[in-house]
Amino acid sequence: MSEDTRFMFGFTLILVPTIVYGGLTVLGILTNGVFGAPGPRNQSPPQIALYRAGHAHAGVLALLSLFLQLAVDYAVIPHSLVWPVRWGAVAAALLVSGGFFGLAHFPALRVLLYTGASLVVATTLTVGIGLLRVR
Repeated sequence: MSEDTRFMFGFTLILVPTIVYGGLTVLGILTNGVFGAPGPRNQSPPQIALYRAGHAHAGVLALLSLFLQLAVDYAVIPHSLVWPVRWGAVAAALLVSGGFFGLAHFPALRVLLYTGASLVVATTLTVGIGLLRVR
């Protein structure tokens, strides 16, 4: 593992407690505050669904980000794109999950969701093509 990958792994793993807190918040919403962390009260079913989606995407995209960090070490990617891909993978996880949580309350925050989704596509395609270019 390269030092750059180790740094990004450490940075990403430090963000995991925020995913845990998000899960506890979802649990608090679903149980009306009986379990989990206290969260917003009186959520509509679409808001609850957006909270669930935000939490699920946070975990999955954080794992994808870790995988991409390691894959960058083996991919043939132009040097000028290596760090944007590394940070883009982490940012995608934050923006997509944050976009779902934000969208539950402010529809204008859907821009976070779409920006994060674009980063997911860009980073995975860049790394995927870079891995196919390895001889």
